[in-house]
Amino acid sequence: MRESLFVKQNSSKWKSYEQMSVATPDELADRFVDITNDLAYAKTFYPKSKTTEYLNGVAALLHQSIYKNKKEGSNTFIQFWKFELPVLFYTYRRQLLYALIFFIISSLIGILSAKYDDTFLRLILGDGYVNMTNENIAKGDPFGVYKQQSEFSMFFSIATNNIYVSLLMFVSGIFFSIGPVFFILRNGIMLGSFEYYFFSKGLGIESILVIWIHGTLEISAIIIAGGAGLVLGHGLLFPKTYTRAQAFIKSAKDGTKIALGIVPILVVAAMFESFVTRHTDMPLWLSISILGGSFLFIVWYVILYPIQLIKRTQNINNAE
Repeated sequence: MRESLFVKQNSSKWKSYEQMSVATPDELADRFVDITNDLAYAKTFYPKSKTTEYLNGVAALLHQSIYKNKKEGSNTFIQFWKFELPVLFYTYRRQLLYALIFFIISSLIGILSAKYDDTFLRLILGDGYVNMTNENIAKGDPFGVYKQQSEFSMFFSIATNNIYVSLLMFVSGIFFSIGPVFFILRNGIMLGSFEYYFFSKGLGIESILVIWIHGTLEISAIIIAGGAGLVLGHGLLFPKTYTRAQAFIKSAKDGTKIALGIVPILVVAAMFESFVTRHTDMPLWLSISILGGSFLFIVWYVILYPIQLIKRTQNINNAE
């Protein structure tokens, strides 16, 4: 059977399965068995097609729902971060990758602009910040800006601001993904200029060891928020077989879950920035441990763990 005919015969059924609107656990189990059969057929005849990839995603959602029904007494709060959010990271991995690529490119633009234009740095970071940091460098405390406020007031102001910016990046996706791209480019250019400034002062390595204690989680969360905005815009731009309204509602729900799911990461980043980063004289091993641990956590939770989760589901499907 040609793939187009296979999709045409089953697309309406798959859509209904994806909506997860079932009355009983038995009906959910029947749907899981049925989608597993379709997945096995697709793997046999269209192993590298988008149809197979799509069915993998639907099967993962059904398997997740079955697991939840078996664990009725479990904490849904924990289940969200343990299963649902990682599945969304995998489902929308392309949007997250695009957000990362945009951020890297814009950071390089910031570095090159700051290098070849003396006025660019002050335009982006502001005269006040540059003058203050120059004074701190002259005093021998280049990162003194992190010691100006008390820990608790700094924590609440930073956490509130970062959450606001991330949600704004997500909501701006309603403008056909233009908003998230703009915010990603702006933040990337700022970061590139910021890092070039410290490297030009001979403080590059020190800036990484100090600033990226909180920056690893903070920047990662901002990139993910931008990806969530791209998810929101994706439903409007590429409805595929759905109506544009249906596609938007689905992408809005999924994007909202991703945007809200990174709030704990932003809170932890704010804690690091307020309570830890200010200790610029901490031992080298401690700085590297916090920075490296944060980086490994992001790579594991956003990339590796979702892949493992989907593979585990696929293995269960094959066993069926």
